[in-house]
Amino acid sequence: MRDFARLLDGLSFQPGRNAKLRLIEDYLRLAPDPDRGYALAALTGSLSLPNVKSATLRELGAQQTGDVLFALSYDYVGDLAETLALVWQATKDAPRRNDLSLSAVVEGLQQSSKREALPLLTGWLDQLNANERWALLKLITGSLRVGVSARLAKTAVAAVGNVPIEDVEEIWHGLTPPYAELFAWIDGKTARPDALAALAFRPLMLAHPLDEKELENLDPADFRAEWKWDGIRVQLASDGHTRRLYSRGSEDASNAFPDIVDQMDFSAVLDGELLVAHREADALRIAPFNELQQRLNRKNVTAKMLQDFPAHVRLYDILFEDGEDLRAFPFDARRERLMRWLEKNKRPRFDLSPLIDFSAWDELQILRESARAASIEGLMLKRKDSPYLAGRVKGHWYKWKRDTLTADCVLMYAQRGHGKRSSFYSDFTFGCWRPVNAGEESANRSADGTGRELVPVGKAYSGYTDEELKKLDKFVRDNTIDRFGPVRVLAPKLVVEVEFDAVQLSTRHKSGLAMRFPRFHRIRWDKPVAEADEVEVLRG
Repeated sequence: MRDFARLLDGLSFQPGRNAKLRLIEDYLRLAPDPDRGYALAALTGSLSLPNVKSATLRELGAQQTGDVLFALSYDYVGDLAETLALVWQATKDAPRRNDLSLSAVVEGLQQSSKREALPLLTGWLDQLNANERWALLKLITGSLRVGVSARLAKTAVAAVGNVPIEDVEEIWHGLTPPYAELFAWIDGKTARPDALAALAFRPLMLAHPLDEKELENLDPADFRAEWKWDGIRVQLASDGHTRRLYSRGSEDASNAFPDIVDQMDFSAVLDGELLVAHREADALRIAPFNELQQRLNRKNVTAKMLQDFPAHVRLYDILFEDGEDLRAFPFDARRERLMRWLEKNKRPRFDLSPLIDFSAWDELQILRESARAASIEGLMLKRKDSPYLAGRVKGHWYKWKRDTLTADCVLMYAQRGHGKRSSFYSDFTFGCWRPVNAGEESANRSADGTGRELVPVGKAYSGYTDEELKKLDKFVRDNTIDRFGPVRVLAPKLVVEVEFDAVQLSTRHKSGLAMRFPRFHRIRWDKPVAEADEVEVLRG
């Protein structure tokens, strides 16, 4: 546990991607098996230790300090694992342990019952120092929050073995912790595993954001254009019997979308966009992204969800057909194969993303500007002779997204962040003005006599600098007028210019609206709150 704790501690204080990568690489090179395999599983979110729940950890904390003091400490620190690690008082004369391995912890918890797991945990907490206790508790909660994505961890594995990250990703779903086959290959002891080759996740081809100045050097005749649909990118892999629906991050999302998986009785690997689509008469209406959100990140889906939010895949590309690898073919050839395949394999929940006829870039510019009204993110430009290459390879595919929107909003609520932000108020809810109806109660009425109130329209925790975060944190502490739980209610004094991609209907907000992907653009310390935008501006 000591080395794993040092790894997590280093990652939590290291903001740079490359520095994090080096830390993980060094750990994977030096740690023994199976410890490094379990560490990799923890970093990629592939480790499950369900025998100790968060409620149990809160109870342990309350036993150490009392309910009220632990609740106050948790509120201040903002992280359950860190709070319990700090307040833990070891049993008198409990021996310190330097030899507790990560594998002993994982296997001990996996092999124990819920009743047996608790004394195991308390015994380990007694024997470890505060940093090791924190790492142990982070491991158990599954919420590491050290700024490491699953892909970054896999990139570190690839670097240790000096192999392409795409090779690691292609075999990933055929492996299980502690990844003995993976590390045997990485260490040069065996050949690359070939588990589930037909159904493995194939790294997606990604597009570069288009700088419009680049258009001057690009010939429209060399490119094909299609809409960039506002859903989530998926890969469908089926051998006719076993079927997998992967997200763009390679997570298996099959259980959440049985209505799609049920129609995957074919032998192919396809690339497309997962959407919610409603069939109205003979037409298909693509729903806004917030309807798809109702289906995302769910382990189980109800019959009502299947009926209210029917899933649909709009196909972009074909990678394999009946075992034949088509990725080296040029885009036009793959497109022709996809059209023929879909003609032979018609499915009610599948259709083809249409190409857009154009001869000049300014024609596409006009179409791009109309994308928002059709709930479309923008345009994709794909070179007609491009093979299907893993990752973001410059010069082949471009994404030409619609312009972002901005609105001036007023800060209303604040919460502490997590990890290195746990001591700062960094998560902010903001609102816009709307008229107050006669006789309607309002806790956020304007003080200027205009008969308006602030209503929430979104929440953001990015877009500001570290220096701005310190100023925002001070503003929160100086302008709190009430609190409920971890949330501070703020005096309406500060305007922020918020950048966002779109506005969607929302039953959760009193405004009836919610911004999609909001982030701070500017902090308007100079602007009076009365001049912030009204909700109707967002509706427009």
